[in-house]
Amino acid sequence: MSGELVVLGAVTLPGVHRSVRNARRFLRDMLPPGHPGLDDLMTVGSETVCNAITHTASGDGGWVTVSLLAGEGVHRLEVADDGADGRRPRAKAEDGTESGRGMRVVEALSDRWGYRTDGDRTIVWAEFRFENSFGNSDRGLSRGSSTLVAAAFERGDP
Repeated sequence: MSGELVVLGAVTLPGVHRSVRNARRFLRDMLPPGHPGLDDLMTVGSETVCNAITHTASGDGGWVTVSLLAGEGVHRLEVADDGADGRRPRAKAEDGTESGRGMRVVEALSDRWGYRTDGDRTIVWAEFRFENSFGNSDRGLSRGSSTLVAAAFERGDP
């Protein structure tokens, strides 16, 4: 990956299952309609947020933070949980059960993925490469951007 990553946006959600829907909505709203990586990024976001809520302290009255970063030709999704007693994410081998497929989905849809720790917390990240078709070096971060979603400033926020 070349260049620095910039944070496009982040949201902290309660560790409840309806937050999976809100995380998908957040990710959908962060990318322009028709972006080639949108479906994969939203699916991976759903899986990682659901895992954080199901398998960590985030789902026991905690929180989960979803961040989207971008750099030259790449988007990086990061999902931070409230800790899992030292357990870390891994892609399990297929065993025919109904659960345990989430990280295999992440592995299949992202170009690369991994995790890092922050004390007890785990930040799962997944990267998605794409051709930079924006033609805009500010990546939608200024009011004058041609890729900015108009709703971002509707409420008079700076």
